[in-house]
Amino acid sequence: MSNVNNTVILVARILLAFMFIYTGFGKLSDPSATAGMVAGAGIPAATLLTYVAGLFELVTGLCVLVGFQVRIVGWLLAAFCVFTGVVFHLPTVNVPDFPAMANGWINGLNFVNFLKNITLAGAYIMLATNGAGAYSLDARRGAQVAHA
Repeated sequence: MSNVNNTVILVARILLAFMFIYTGFGKLSDPSATAGMVAGAGIPAATLLTYVAGLFELVTGLCVLVGFQVRIVGWLLAAFCVFTGVVFHLPTVNVPDFPAMANGWINGLNFVNFLKNITLAGAYIMLATNGAGAYSLDARRGAQVAHA
């Protein structure tokens, strides 16, 4: 694989890692907003699950960033994106005492987040199937990093 392609994979990994490092750190430092959303979806142990999700996001984001176990992490993140998209961003939101137009706006943004999650799942599947590229810990370890 050419240096240009490996550089593009590195840039893609950095871009794909940023969101999960940022949101994982946020969930771990202040779980209240996410825990409220989890509880609102009717899922028990919302605060505990928020911490678990935050740790998962932070660790997997760092793995993508440095290119460690990217084939496994890519599949895990793809599944996570689809699951959270369907469970938290696809359902209709109705905030009591909000005007109908405000709830419509919130639902429009929520659907965009669903589409973002599905799109990211595709990117993580591509990363999982193509590997981390030459500029990665996987390459330094001698792991298969890309298809020829």
